[in-house]
Amino acid sequence: MTLTRNLPLIPSQSALLFVDVQNFSAHRDGGEFAGLTDAQFDEKHGGLFAQLEHVIPRMQALQAAFRKAHIEVMYTTIESLTLDGRDRSLDYKITGFNVAKGSWDGKVIDQIKPGDDEIVLPKSSSSVFVSTHIDYVLRNLGIKQLVISGLLTDQCVESAIRDACDLGYLVTQVTDACATESRSRHENSLSTIKGYCRQVTTQELLDELQSL
Repeated sequence: MTLTRNLPLIPSQSALLFVDVQNFSAHRDGGEFAGLTDAQFDEKHGGLFAQLEHVIPRMQALQAAFRKAHIEVMYTTIESLTLDGRDRSLDYKITGFNVAKGSWDGKVIDQIKPGDDEIVLPKSSSSVFVSTHIDYVLRNLGIKQLVISGLLTDQCVESAIRDACDLGYLVTQVTDACATESRSRHENSLSTIKGYCRQVTTQELLDELQSL
């Protein structure tokens, strides 16, 4: 038997994970952009938000298709366990941002708002596998195949992919349902991480789900 990453999803063993698609970093009024003039915002983050115009509708299509197929849909967001963020990673402290416990910034954006019975895991490090109990949850759910979409392609998405692979999950990255600050950074990340996961487009994955 030849081992391969390029296997179609088995619905009962699969989950879709949205990474950091939250108000803090995916909404113009998010805390990451506080104090920026429109010109400063456009210069620093215009590339990301230009991508999000196309990426968010793809996320919505994925969310709807996975729900229809009765496959787990999960979310992780940057959010501290405390108001002052004293529990967050050293890296996040150095970076200088804190998404306070229970804040609007820590919520998933309305366009892909979680359902009442869908799992949301707040994290305070780049990798969801480091600062949450997602591995425990996935194993309890019987999940072996993890589909990943989210932000930022070259940061928290990459971290989730690598850690999931090292922990024994088969990972599928939805390449056009991820985004980062520039198109070049996005493409570089896809090239770098491709050895760890199966890479498909949104439409390819939707077609796969339709055929199951």
